Amino acid sequence: MKLLKKILWSLLLLIVVVLVGVYFFINHLSRKAIPDYNQTVELRGLTEEVTVYRDSMAIPHIYAKNEADLYRTVGFVMAQDRMWQMDLLRRVTQGRLAEIFGADLINTDLFLRALRIPEKSEMMLVDISAEQRAALDAFADGVNQYLEQYADKLPTEFSILGYKPEKWLPGHSLNVTGYMAWDLAGSAYSAEITLYKVIQAIGLEKAKALIPNVAEREVVVYPNFKIDSNLLKLDKGLMAEAKTVEKLGVQVFNGSNNWAVSGEKSKTGKPLMANDMHLGLNAPGIWYQIHEVIEGKHNVTGLAVPGQPFVVAGHNENIAWGMTNLYVDDIDLYLETIQKDDSTKYFFMGEWKSLEIRKELIKIKGGDSVYRENKFTHRGPLVSGFKKMNQAISMRWIGNDYSNEMRAVYLLNKASNWDEFKDAIRTFNSVSQNFVYADVFGNIGLYAGGGVPIRKGPNYLIKPGETDEFDWTARIPFDELPHSFNPSNNMLSSANNKTVGNDYPYYIGTYFSQDYRISRIREMLEASDKLGIDEFKTMLADQNSVLARRFLPDMLTALALEKGNKQYQEGYAYLQNWDGTMRADEVAPLLFEKTYLNLIKNLLQDDLGDLYEEYFKNGSLSRNFIEDFWKSKDAFWCDDISTPDIQESFNDQVIKSYSETLSQLSEELNPDMTKWKWGSQHQVVFKHQLGGVALLDKVFGLNRGPYPVGGSFHTVSPYSYSLESPFDVDHGASHRHIFVPSNWDESLTIIPTGESGIPASDFYMDQTEKYLNNEFHSDPFSRQAVEKQVRFTAQFVPKK
Repeated sequence: MKLLKKILWSLLLLIVVVLVGVYFFINHLSRKAIPDYNQTVELRGLTEEVTVYRDSMAIPHIYAKNEADLYRTVGFVMAQDRMWQMDLLRRVTQGRLAEIFGADLINTDLFLRALRIPEKSEMMLVDISAEQRAALDAFADGVNQYLEQYADKLPTEFSILGYKPEKWLPGHSLNVTGYMAWDLAGSAYSAEITLYKVIQAIGLEKAKALIPNVAEREVVVYPNFKIDSNLLKLDKGLMAEAKTVEKLGVQVFNGSNNWAVSGEKSKTGKPLMANDMHLGLNAPGIWYQIHEVIEGKHNVTGLAVPGQPFVVAGHNENIAWGMTNLYVDDIDLYLETIQKDDSTKYFFMGEWKSLEIRKELIKIKGGDSVYRENKFTHRGPLVSGFKKMNQAISMRWIGNDYSNEMRAVYLLNKASNWDEFKDAIRTFNSVSQNFVYADVFGNIGLYAGGGVPIRKGPNYLIKPGETDEFDWTARIPFDELPHSFNPSNNMLSSANNKTVGNDYPYYIGTYFSQDYRISRIREMLEASDKLGIDEFKTMLADQNSVLARRFLPDMLTALALEKGNKQYQEGYAYLQNWDGTMRADEVAPLLFEKTYLNLIKNLLQDDLGDLYEEYFKNGSLSRNFIEDFWKSKDAFWCDDISTPDIQESFNDQVIKSYSETLSQLSEELNPDMTKWKWGSQHQVVFKHQLGGVALLDKVFGLNRGPYPVGGSFHTVSPYSYSLESPFDVDHGASHRHIFVPSNWDESLTIIPTGESGIPASDFYMDQTEKYLNNEFHSDPFSRQAVEKQVRFTAQFVPKK
């Protein structure tokens, strides 16, 4: 017995020792990369001392005496906080994900390489000025010195995945621009395929109502233009890999809001401006908050993309600027004819041309590698897969054209007036945005900056590729792009809505957002003669839905025709007494939103059959359809073809959709309707790129949430969800910013996560609670205001 007890005690002691060892190992692994924000750092290449103040949220305020010292320090500081995110973005742009994630990402890498992003970066590198190149070189050197100094203390993700990052090059910073251009393409490419399938299935006349804003667009059909049905399965070709990239949480731009009022309409007597760019809600977030100062020469603060040294959206001493996605249709798909006996040839302008064929060596985690091929026409890559057939689909997109966003952002950081602002955004050609502007001199402006291709034909359908008839011929000249400066009504706004009226001579796009957010923004702007900071805060937090207010009266009229049971009447009362605000703790928003989705299904599913899911999940199509339908309530869509003896009406379909909602929620939640809160279903989880592995998430605390939230895709404060997974929130305001030119120190901002990308850091998600509660933190600009908020001070000194 004594021996047995000794053995048991020894085993127990061993288990305790192992557990303690595991605890300390995990603690070391998770915390080793957390930097000391008070340290003195020696950097080669510095000519003078640089001071880095960090406030209570660890946001760096960097004070240097020259550009080289500034950007070298920016590179080091940014790497301290976001090195793994920087490396992930770099790998996305290079098509090198299989090296760290494994063989499942081989086709994703092939797709990303087909975008030829590094080639675009080389194009920019040779075109930037000596000063801009020097800034990129200094930034890259700062990142590399961090990699040297922290070689044994790199972020946890590198240890988990078992690799070390390579040297950072100036071109890697430029690569992010190429990825932005692709990211902005939105759902246009998939919508074109879906619409072609729908037209073939139900005919053009019926399909007209399924094309966004069809009443305002010329619909042209090519009667002899037929595509092999196998080609339309782009989910089997390169295009399918776009969704894999989205799941990595590296999206840069999506929707957005911005607005500005002049001093005539501002309580401050000077302009006020607001911006909140909408993108994926992940951890860490895409934006890095930073304040860069060259004493007496340069002072700019705002948001940077990890891996780039300049402020993308923010303000300097004279101007503020922000962005919303212009929603340019800058991707076209073409049907190419491939030679039957030689798949390396395609037919163009009466002769067989050689495809450009690139052999890609793709390395795989574990040491293996494979060769794959990308094929290109003069337009761009073949994206339909490489089956042995005599047709293929090629893709033309703006990201391969000349642009110089790095020049643009560098000059925006230094611009001091409207003319310099315009000169800066003139080369923002691949990342098309509505740029909002306000300055200390009392001016406000809005400019649709970007590369908008000029081409012939209906721009929402696949085009025949055998001639150059539908090739792009030019871009809209910059001076002819829509813009406004100091309008007479003293206010400007944009929210991804249709850019300009029908009398504009050029085509910009088809898949704009519906007007719900912009209508509500303008409603609030017009509600007061003068607005101040508090009013802007209220606007950014607003979750009152124009969609709900527009649709609800007709829905209530229909529902009143049916007496229904007690539950039916209870739900009706909630809707009847609702003001259209999508509050998380209310029942009516959930009843409305679920009925809205059920109604789309009941209107379309019988007519579209197998194509319904594909059409429905493309929000650019289905959400525009229901908005257009509501104006006419076309009986064709109301009638259910599966019941030939019954002619269903609009009212019938509303009643059916609402009744389905009641049954679904009773089964999914609880028969007690008081528990049917919008926030119980509509929730956000801030997901880390490795957070899908449950054990890693549990051990290292990668993901955060779920958090119940209000709002929806149709509210100014947006918490949007994909139609592939209602109501799991995956997009929202990636920041909120109020710019106050009358006193920059009064500006306010917030991001959803935190400054650090290290999950164990106190600054990983320290802004989340404020963000969810629609609160802000101050955005100090003057040195006096900055020094009042200093929590950490680091000195960067020349290496001896």
